[in-house]
Amino acid sequence: MPDTPKIDVPEKGAAPSSAKPTGRKRTPKPRTKRTASKTVAANANDKTPHMHVTEPVPAPFDPPAPGHYTYQAIDQAFKANMARLTNGISPAGLVEIQVQWLGHLLMSPGKQMELVEKAQRKLVRLMCHAMHAGPGADPCIEPLPIDKRFASPGWQQWPFNMMYQSFLLTQQWWHNATTDIDGVSDADEKVISFIVRQMLDHMAPSNFIATNPDILKATVEQGGANLLTGIEHLIEDVQHTLAGKKPVGTENFQVGRDVAITPGKVVYRNHLIELIQYSPTTDDVYPEPILIVPAWIMKYYILDLSPHNSLVKYLVDQGHTVFMVSWRNPTSEDRNLGMEDYRKMGIMDAIDAVSAIIPDQKIHSAGYCLGGTLLSIAASAMARDGDDRLASMTHLATQVDFTEAGELMLFISESEVSYLESMMWDQGFLDGYQMAGAFQILRSNDLIWSRLANEYLLGERQEMNDLMAWNADLTRMPYRMHSEYLRGLFLENNLSAGRYMANDLPVNLADIRVPIFSVGTVRDHVAPWRSVYKLTMHPATEVTFVLTSGGHNAGIVSEPGHPHRSYQMSTKKVGDHYLDPDRWQQSAPMQDGSWWPAWQTWLVGYSGDKVPARTPANTKAGYPALCDAPGTYVLQN
Repeated sequence: MPDTPKIDVPEKGAAPSSAKPTGRKRTPKPRTKRTASKTVAANANDKTPHMHVTEPVPAPFDPPAPGHYTYQAIDQAFKANMARLTNGISPAGLVEIQVQWLGHLLMSPGKQMELVEKAQRKLVRLMCHAMHAGPGADPCIEPLPIDKRFASPGWQQWPFNMMYQSFLLTQQWWHNATTDIDGVSDADEKVISFIVRQMLDHMAPSNFIATNPDILKATVEQGGANLLTGIEHLIEDVQHTLAGKKPVGTENFQVGRDVAITPGKVVYRNHLIELIQYSPTTDDVYPEPILIVPAWIMKYYILDLSPHNSLVKYLVDQGHTVFMVSWRNPTSEDRNLGMEDYRKMGIMDAIDAVSAIIPDQKIHSAGYCLGGTLLSIAASAMARDGDDRLASMTHLATQVDFTEAGELMLFISESEVSYLESMMWDQGFLDGYQMAGAFQILRSNDLIWSRLANEYLLGERQEMNDLMAWNADLTRMPYRMHSEYLRGLFLENNLSAGRYMANDLPVNLADIRVPIFSVGTVRDHVAPWRSVYKLTMHPATEVTFVLTSGGHNAGIVSEPGHPHRSYQMSTKKVGDHYLDPDRWQQSAPMQDGSWWPAWQTWLVGYSGDKVPARTPANTKAGYPALCDAPGTYVLQN
């Protein structure tokens, strides 16, 4: 990837946050009084508008200077170094849950007797299967539908059939041993069950040469060449990691050359975002522009990948004027950027720019993942304050209620958040590799063990594609923002409860009156669709909900013509009775193909008659083109 072009902006520090910290209550107060935010000109001789930086201010989250560590700072420094060894997982939290589980299990003699009985029955089932096992024989236990480790025919041959059957029975028994225990909460049961599942997956017979029939067969047929190739792959990957390079194959998907190539201009830039306006491809366009707010946990071009699967290009080709927020990749200097900074500098500044470039038109807003959550906060504050510049709001795999946030909640507890805060306190941000590790653990079979077996034992390197290359283009998250996000949304669920603050006043999602289009994906491990579906409980506006095939990313990047795609869709109008997600899934009609055309039709329904196309930027309004898309922030490593 080419070096990031220099921007002639003397950045002296991060912007201050006006939000009240929602981080650890034990954080000491700053020794220096914070000053008010002050926007200054980037350069005294620079006449380019809308390029702003902020003067540095003392911040309560700064680490103390060397030689002035408090007792609390010593604790944080210790945990920060420990976190690097444990990949951000709190050992204290795990021990606490394990002790609690074991203690309640020891106090449950009935449960112990049940587990002994189940173990005996499973042993008998395995012995009976061994006696009758042969070609075509039915297994005594089937893997879960998502478990593809034992799908090849080689696993049906002795002794491999006995190995994987024994493993699945053992896995099932341990699930019984970690669930339905009196005194253990549902949340703790999920954590201990998850821990045990990870340990078992590590020892699965599919991970070893001697117990995997496919690897053994390849080794015999190739005379061990597959293992030599696998060693080469391992050495290559280690070299890339140590050198700080991206995975092998990502060099074929360079930003601005292979991906993120939809033509456009950067029309606004501040310390946190660049705003891209894309060039029209039609003579006429719908009058209302579309503003897309992606998540800053990854880079924006997930929505502008290759030309054939770019959502941005699709919308532009349908006659929409599209704006995209491109987030800055923060550094340690940005440690004190908070959620309120992201709302103001990220969304509100972008809305101001779009409103100035295309005046007298309301805006179709769309947010992806965390960007959608922040958009909901901004839209609620706008509705509260009488700001009616939004025409609609679209959520793509977005949660606003975090009571059922899925397996990601396994990493969200007081112990875990405190541990992460210590790590971020030390370095000023949460590193992309640390975040990626957590998401990989959630899908360890697919993202860790299957990959290791295929690439290092079978010697088969998976071909890199644009989505995988984007996933490897990691970003960071500022300390303050991530702490506020984890505590305020995940732990305390303040947004759904009406306690979340914007401009020092609480916001209420029920204040939103614009129509909402919400998309959930069937196999989403980040934003489970049943959690996304909670938005249909909104009492005061129309909500159209779509459930599409695929996962968190692949389900959204689902262009027309993509094979094996389908979706369900229905609209809940104001006054309609609530339908729980399971009944909704049973009743909503199934449709083949991509959900993109359905969204395009929905947008048109809330748009006016077409007008002549607009070229990017508006110099008269003070928003000239600063550079070509994809801009400069997306190139930051």
